[in-house]
Amino acid sequence: MSSSTPSPADVLSALGRARLVPVVVVDDVADAAPLGGALVDGGLPVAEVTFRTPAAADAIRAMADRGDVLLGAGTVLTPTQVDQAVAAGADYVVSPGLSRAVVERCAEHGVLAVPGTATATEVQAATELGLTTVKFFPAGTSGGAAGIAALAGPFAGVRFVPTGGIGPGDLAQYLRLPAVTAVGGSWMVPRDRVRARDFGTVRRLTADAVALVRTHDRSAT
Repeated sequence: MSSSTPSPADVLSALGRARLVPVVVVDDVADAAPLGGALVDGGLPVAEVTFRTPAAADAIRAMADRGDVLLGAGTVLTPTQVDQAVAAGADYVVSPGLSRAVVERCAEHGVLAVPGTATATEVQAATELGLTTVKFFPAGTSGGAAGIAALAGPFAGVRFVPTGGIGPGDLAQYLRLPAVTAVGGSWMVPRDRVRARDFGTVRRLTADAVALVRTHDRSAT
């Protein structure tokens, strides 16, 4: 988001303010900067760019060059990918599962690690690595909001970023949980619309998603 990487605490605060994280797959680096612009214009200057395509690192770099998007690198599986993500300008790193090697490499770089967890054993392992925020993945098939509520009991100090299988129809049940920092979703950044460079639709879907989050957060207060 700036020339210097924000601290893990600053990233967590920013995610908590956004409440929603667009999970993005970029196939062509030329789409990255305008995609970032669509997210910013839609009121959601956050993106998790997944390492599922060869363009991922360059896409992060192109979006980082804008200077107005909080950037996560997603689907990070190895310490080498951590190095690539941080070199490209990622502000934090997200993994589908819990890898000690990935978490420790993130710590060496001073960047926030948000590993994926789905069970009490995995959450406890994450806390033993000093983490207080974890991804809950895949949320839709791992118990959903009820699964997070159950884990939040014994792990009162842990915060969750549920991702996977979440859409506008079930967003509210996650947002109303005190243990949820933010929710990851891809419905506002459809891969086919990005490929088609239909950034007007991305901006509209993003604005609609932001409005939905605000409605749910207001109704919870």
